[in-house]
Amino acid sequence: MKILFVCHRFPFPPQRGGKIRPFNVIRHLSKRHDVTVAAPVRTDEELEAGAGLSSYATRVVTAKISRQAALARMIARLPTTAPSSSGYFYSPDLARRIRAELEQTRYDFIFTHCAFVAPYVLEARSVKKLLDFGDMDSQKWLAYAKSRALPLSLGYYVDGIKLRNAESRLAARFDLCTCTTPAELEVLRSYNTGVPTDWFPNGVDTEYFKPRDEPYRPDGVCFIGRMDYFPNQEGVLEFCRDVLPRIRAQRPRVTLAIVGADPPRRIRELGRLPGIMVSGSVPDVRPYLQSAAVSVAPLRIARGTQNKILEAMAMGVPTVSSVAASGGIDAEPGRHLLTASTAEGFATAVLRLLDDPAERQRFSQAGRARVLSHHSWDSSMIKVDRLIETCCAPRSGSTSAHVRRPSDA
Repeated sequence: MKILFVCHRFPFPPQRGGKIRPFNVIRHLSKRHDVTVAAPVRTDEELEAGAGLSSYATRVVTAKISRQAALARMIARLPTTAPSSSGYFYSPDLARRIRAELEQTRYDFIFTHCAFVAPYVLEARSVKKLLDFGDMDSQKWLAYAKSRALPLSLGYYVDGIKLRNAESRLAARFDLCTCTTPAELEVLRSYNTGVPTDWFPNGVDTEYFKPRDEPYRPDGVCFIGRMDYFPNQEGVLEFCRDVLPRIRAQRPRVTLAIVGADPPRRIRELGRLPGIMVSGSVPDVRPYLQSAAVSVAPLRIARGTQNKILEAMAMGVPTVSSVAASGGIDAEPGRHLLTASTAEGFATAVLRLLDDPAERQRFSQAGRARVLSHHSWDSSMIKVDRLIETCCAPRSGSTSAHVRRPSDA
C-alpha cells in the first residue's frame, strides 16, 4: 500500500516520547509498504538530525514552524473555541504541501499520529484514515490545571476543555481511532462518536535496552527523563524534597542521578544538594541505568505509557513508580515493579530493594520478562497490522456505536 503518515513531531531520531511511538510504526510499515512521512520541524538542526528518516520513508514532507509563529497562532486561538495548543503544531506551508501531496498521489491509507495534526487530513475523503491519539492530551492539560498556579492553571483548564471537545469532533471524522493504553481508550470511548476504537501498546527496543554483565552501585538510584517536561520536573522535585531524605536517613550513602536533557535552573540547583547529581543531556542513558540499583518514576501527573519505566525494566533495573505513572504499563505491581502513593511508601519501596539484593534480583528478572512478553514492538506491530487491515476492509451497514470494534474481533 501507499501510506501517508502524518505526525506532530519529526519522528527521527526517536529519542523522546513523542517521537518513539510514531518512529516504530513507520519503521514497521516501511518493511511492507511505501510510506511518505509528513511532519513539522522547529529548527534547521532538527531537520539535519532527522536525515536518517530517509532510511525508512520513501518520501518526507516537512515545513518549519518557528517559535514566534507558533506562539502567535496559539495567542490567536485564545478567544476562539479552537484549543490554543493546536496552534503550536499548525503550519500553513505544511498544510499546503500535504494537500498537494494528496492531490498528486493516490494513497491507500492515512495514518495520523496525534490529534494536533488531524486537521491536516480532514478533507481527504476518498481514503481510509486512522487517528492514533497516543495519549489523550486533553486529560493531561486538565491534570496540569490542578498542579499549576494562576494564571497557568486557568489557561490549562480552558485549553483542556477546548481540546477535549476538539478530540471528540476529530475522532468522528476518521475511520478508526486508537490510543496507547486501556485507560486512554476508556476516555476515547466516552466521546461516543460511533467510530471504532482500539489501542496498541508502546514497546521498547529490548535488544538495545538489555541487561549488561556489569556491577551496579548498591546505593545508586536514578531518574531518567527529559527535564524540560513539567511532570518530570515536578516528580523529581517532590522526590528530592519528600522521599530522598527518608531514604538517606536509613542509608546515608544513597545517591540520586537525575539524567535527562534540558534541565531548568530549579532542577540544576538540585545538584548542589548532598547525594544528588544532575547530568543534563547525555549521549546514552544506558550506563546510568545499568549502574543503578533502583530506577524511580515518581510522577504525580502521568498519561499513557512512561517509556522511562519500560527502558529500566527492559535493562533489568527494578523500578519504583507512582501509581499514576505505572498505569500505562502492562505489569502487575508487587510482581514486576513496585508502586507507591505516598512519600513514606515510596521510600519504603526503594529501601526494600536496596536492602535486599535477592529481592532486587527477583524484580530485575520479573520486570525484564514482562517487557519481553507484553511490551515488545514486534507484538505491538502485529496488532497495528490487524488494525489497519480492519480499517481498510469494506464495511456494510451503519457505523453507529454498535459497529464491531477491532478489539472485539
